[in-house]
Amino acid sequence: MQSTILGIVTFIIVFGILVVIHEYGHLYFAKKAGILVREFSIGMGPKIFAHIGKDGTAYTIRILPIGGYVRMAGWGEDTTEIKTGQVANLTLNEAGIVTRINLSKRYLNRSSLPMNVTSFDFEDKLEISGLVLTENKTYQVDHDATIVEEDGTEVRIAPLDVQYQNASVWGRMMTNFAGPLNNFILGALAFVLLVFMQGGVENTSTNVIRVSAESAVAAAGLESGDAITQINGTEITNWEELKQSVSAATETIDEKPQLQITYERDGQTKTVMVTPKETNGNYQIGVSPSLKTGFWDKVVGGLQWAWESLFMILNALKNLILRPSLDQVGGPIAIFQVSSEAAQNGLTSVIYILAALSMNVGIVNLLPIPVLDGGKILINIIEVIRRKPLKKEIEDGMTMVGVVIMVVLMLVVTWNDIMRAFF
Repeated sequence: MQSTILGIVTFIIVFGILVVIHEYGHLYFAKKAGILVREFSIGMGPKIFAHIGKDGTAYTIRILPIGGYVRMAGWGEDTTEIKTGQVANLTLNEAGIVTRINLSKRYLNRSSLPMNVTSFDFEDKLEISGLVLTENKTYQVDHDATIVEEDGTEVRIAPLDVQYQNASVWGRMMTNFAGPLNNFILGALAFVLLVFMQGGVENTSTNVIRVSAESAVAAAGLESGDAITQINGTEITNWEELKQSVSAATETIDEKPQLQITYERDGQTKTVMVTPKETNGNYQIGVSPSLKTGFWDKVVGGLQWAWESLFMILNALKNLILRPSLDQVGGPIAIFQVSSEAAQNGLTSVIYILAALSMNVGIVNLLPIPVLDGGKILINIIEVIRRKPLKKEIEDGMTMVGVVIMVVLMLVVTWNDIMRAFF
């Protein structure tokens, strides 16, 4: 039971960090592009906390601690809907201009003016009309007015000049790319942190080794910091030569092999006989590369690890496209299982999973499927080539196709996860 709870908590934290960092990238660059972000939410479902920042964004925390989202003003992102005849309580400033439209059941201002709304325009004319008592009235709406939605969430209205589609194409492109970019940055930082936690980065260019406790070479008297110079008479100058020599010396031997290992310590050379230990059909002597422990060695080593991880994921994606198989993909259930296993193995395993998943999220979101960031970037590129935007109907149609593809894919992947986990 305790391990299950630990797994759930780890999954929530890892998944939450990935989504929040991703969405913050969109938030930051949307602001830079002049796009109004109406809401930045951590979690899903009913709201439990909300605060409107000076930037006009409503920062909310919702009850389900999984995921999050950014609501950007504009078509395909977020719109305001008020039904004809719906009651709205209007807050007016001293000049008689509306500064808040309250659609919820909550009374936020005792002096607010109730209206049965007949029409409104919060994009161009910035006005709202309706029946006040027995008289039809029209009021001007402030550019930065807020609207309290039926669930109690208060957000800014969205005039045309702060909508997504009215930002520059390059601003929109950077806004769309910023989410995956943040995931790549998070992954790289996590890999760098891992290198610092393990004390350094492996130095494969030398023959200096680290010795595992209770290993074959430890029993023979070798210690971390020794340099292996020969194995069965073969000269050793780096880690790759050491691995190849051990493999070559053990692959054709049926009985327990013995290796003649020559090593140096404090300027003295010694030779010992070592009997490798068999693990899953492979013989191991129990050594690993020495570590480079300089600050910049660790930073560069972590970034190289991130780079290698990125290309490993890209290669896996290429193989998946060339040879499709559901066994090569996983959904939320698979992520939960991996997170749970990592939680049992300690903090370093959790950070590694966070780093690897962050890279995965970044790459998947760049796939050219309209509902994903990559699909939006593709639309931006088409707009650059055509030198004019796509029609709203075409863009909406492409997005709907993307939604259908992603929903079907998620259902299939989740079902496959269930079959693998429980049957």
